[in-house]
Amino acid sequence: MMQKLKDAQQKVEETKARLNTVLVSSESNNGNVKITVTANREVKAVEIADELFEDKEALEDYLILALNDALGKATKINEAELAAAAKDGMPNIPGLDFFK
Repeated sequence: MMQKLKDAQQKVEETKARLNTVLVSSESNNGNVKITVTANREVKAVEIADELFEDKEALEDYLILALNDALGKATKINEAELAAAAKDGMPNIPGLDFFK
């Protein structure tokens, strides 16, 4: 059983490393701000249309919307992948199904 738990931990670590290569993108409604993050929620790229540099308030609003959307998508992917990796490696103990 200890080996199975070690295997599960290794599988989770491998999944975390793989999620660094999974990119998730989001953009504001008008496409003036584009954000790219990894599935581990690390920001990789921010693209901002030139016209937004003259409207600080709009730029801030678009950044918040695009970042929250990208991070939300990344979180869903991250949680699903890590739960699947952990579930595959866990011993089958009745009543302890944490990863439904």
